Amino acid sequence: MPDLGILNLADIWPFILAGFAAQMVDGALGMAFGVISSTLLVSVLGVPPAQASAGVHLAEVFTTGASGLSHAWHRNIDWSLFARLVVPGVVGGVLGAYVLSNIDAGLARPLVMAYLAIIGAMLLYRAWRFPPHKFDDPRVVAPLGLAGGFLDAAGGGGWGPVVTSNLLIQGSEPRKTIGTVSASEFFLTVSISLTFILTLGFEAFTKATIGLLIGGVLAAPFGAILAKNVRPRILLFMVGAVLTLTSAFSIWKALV
Repeated sequence: MPDLGILNLADIWPFILAGFAAQMVDGALGMAFGVISSTLLVSVLGVPPAQASAGVHLAEVFTTGASGLSHAWHRNIDWSLFARLVVPGVVGGVLGAYVLSNIDAGLARPLVMAYLAIIGAMLLYRAWRFPPHKFDDPRVVAPLGLAGGFLDAAGGGGWGPVVTSNLLIQGSEPRKTIGTVSASEFFLTVSISLTFILTLGFEAFTKATIGLLIGGVLAAPFGAILAKNVRPRILLFMVGAVLTLTSAFSIWKALV
């Protein structure tokens, strides 16, 4: 365990704010904690990319646990969908963490981000047209969990964007989709973090990680409340906008 020294609020409050902001979006929309917090840590706060990625995954163990409990309290979870999603997600996450050292997942990231940008645009169109009086039970679930878990571990993020967006495209109810994906992510992050800890030790547990998890845990209840009370059409629009913007930013960053 690294020496964290004496924790000073003045040292960690920027990370607390970053974690709070990222978890508010993630809890309400079922995605983007990793993307937002990593971007803030690296681009704004100057944390080295590798340390930021490892720290974010470790912080997510706590933030996704708090978020999942909050969504369960507000009845935002479809437990049947949860059961179909969590096992393939964990399998994909462990597999992704295992092969990370042998495969350069960054090569595929621009292609994945381009795909997600298209999905985001489709969600914006769906929100604009917004038909439904009833929602559909998604049919393709296990492959999404497997792919989302793998990309999250090997590519530094992807569970929420891949799984939430594709379930919504299949017509799943936004509130239940967001709550279910957020709750199942806890088991994914635990499995990924344990795999990384067994490989790398506890060196990722830094002051930045502590700040992220404090801010994320504080924000978790508010994200669940937003997901419960915001109208489905608005949720679809917000998910599509966040997905399109973050994917476009990642593509631009990979190309420059």
